[in-house]
Amino acid sequence: MSGTDERRTTQRFQIKLPLTVRWTSGSAIGEATTESKDVSSRGVYFFLPKEVRDGSPVEILLTLPHEITLAGPVRVRCLGRIQRTEVEEAAPGRIGVVAAIERYEFLRGDEHAA
Repeated sequence: MSGTDERRTTQRFQIKLPLTVRWTSGSAIGEATTESKDVSSRGVYFFLPKEVRDGSPVEILLTLPHEITLAGPVRVRCLGRIQRTEVEEAAPGRIGVVAAIERYEFLRGDEHAA
């Protein structure tokens, strides 16, 4: 399967979910509460108040609603890297960020992310 076929078969959900995003850029660590624009198993598009360098490691905490899981809300901790950032014309003062997900883990209700 070629890369384009693979990309097409990844289901993308146009959904606004509340997110907590933590990133490391050089020696600086940032954290923001924000929302997604869309979500797939391979990546998340979300907004940040400032630009973050491409390739920066990122951690995203989110709760998938039952519309996606079909089995009640599920908390997920995603680890990945910033792929690209873009100025979001429709959202002044916010930067659109694409993060590629390298791995993710499901959190039980009593687990808190470190």
